[in-house]
Amino acid sequence: MGESQGLVKFRRNTSFQFDGGYNPEKAELWIKEIENIFRAMNCPDNQKVNYAVFMLVGEAKYWCDSTREGKTLNVLYDSGATHSFISNDCVQHLQLLISSLETNLIVSTPTNESIIANKVCLGCPIFIGDRKFLINLICLPLSQLDVILGMDWLSSNHVFLNCAEKSVRFSDSKDLSILLSKPISKFSWGKVQGYLILSSMKAKEEVDLKNIAVVQNFPEVFPKDILGFPPDREIKFFINLMPRTGPISMAPYRMSPSELAELKKQLEEFLEKKFIRPSVSPWGAPVLLVKKKDGSFRLCIDYRQLNKFTIKNKYPLPRIDDLMDQLRGATVFSKIDLRSGYHQIKVKAEDIQKTAFRTRYGHYEYQVMPFGVTNAPAVFMDYMNMIFRPYLDHFVVVFIDDILIYSRTHEEHEEHLQTVLQILKNKQLYAKLSKCEFWLEEVKFLGHVISKDGVSVDPSKVEAVLLWEPPKTVTEIRSFFGFGRIL
Repeated sequence: MGESQGLVKFRRNTSFQFDGGYNPEKAELWIKEIENIFRAMNCPDNQKVNYAVFMLVGEAKYWCDSTREGKTLNVLYDSGATHSFISNDCVQHLQLLISSLETNLIVSTPTNESIIANKVCLGCPIFIGDRKFLINLICLPLSQLDVILGMDWLSSNHVFLNCAEKSVRFSDSKDLSILLSKPISKFSWGKVQGYLILSSMKAKEEVDLKNIAVVQNFPEVFPKDILGFPPDREIKFFINLMPRTGPISMAPYRMSPSELAELKKQLEEFLEKKFIRPSVSPWGAPVLLVKKKDGSFRLCIDYRQLNKFTIKNKYPLPRIDDLMDQLRGATVFSKIDLRSGYHQIKVKAEDIQKTAFRTRYGHYEYQVMPFGVTNAPAVFMDYMNMIFRPYLDHFVVVFIDDILIYSRTHEEHEEHLQTVLQILKNKQLYAKLSKCEFWLEEVKFLGHVISKDGVSVDPSKVEAVLLWEPPKTVTEIRSFFGFGRIL
């Protein structure tokens, strides 16, 4: 496909490209010229970024590409550090795989204290300019930095640091100018001066089980997708209706062409897995697609009318503060997120017709527990408590389809993790590896940050409350108070 007329006009009117560099005046001149051209062209706001990116070349383009693809990090080049390090917060944010060091490493800090490091992220991809490096980074509690590249990396890559020119040179290439540097506030490492640049880092798209202790022995628990129809379990999902409730049927909601394409795709997948089947039920709820955090869509059924006439299951969901009370003394944590947990429970045969939904592509009904039905959380919570009951309040916390394993020592955690994964394997319950975290010293769970130092509210949740607009309806008020209870 050829370039748009607007982009062709923009290229014709732009006199020079931008290749990065350290000189801020050069960048400011380029930005001013681009803005003048945008005004002359009456360029739409939603096209300005796309047009400007076309004029980036060299290091500026490399920086832009790496920033789009990965996370921009604060990196310190430190000739006084014998090893290379990564902050624990960065490891958790990028969901990097953690391995154990063969022997503990004693690290001296600027305050003459010692930290024992025993975890490492192997083969982390770091992008500097147009180069990619796979680096072993030892995990440390760094407060102002994301990554420290020490002598192990500097020497193996024949790197020369020129602090006067603020440049990084590799022995087989010309200087790589630093795009942006900034001072380190009250921070030094090994009493050696350093400076920061912006580099980029990406977590591996596919997590390798072989790098995770204990977990590597249970590949059956972490398939790339749910393999098919779930086995018979100790419980099934059922729908008890109020007396004299008749079938409820509603017209399908209107969808855009892109939503219809996604709907058709998901219907085909669910039919293949036998999660749904064609229906002749007198019941029929409308369908909608809900966007998830990762950008994909979840097929949801609007069961509000069905829920209105369903007798509520009074099985109690646990209080979050009660769950947190049992974590005192724990120092090692793992978190497991079940893959489409609800779809791993069958619907009772006589209630399948009540789950029916209507679409442009036909009438279907669920054979597995769908999202959106009123008693689904209680039924799933009941099942999880049933299979993990011997270990609750000892080393397992369960909240619907989220499982937290906590231990006082690494030796205990190995045993505890083995026990939980064996139960999941025996029950043919599947987890999503990319959303699980293992062998952590600090973990976020149910709106809290948990570590050996105790339990605190997740700062991002506090920020959400501060930015929350005042509720204006009864539903919004209930939502606000419900959120407030977890804080």
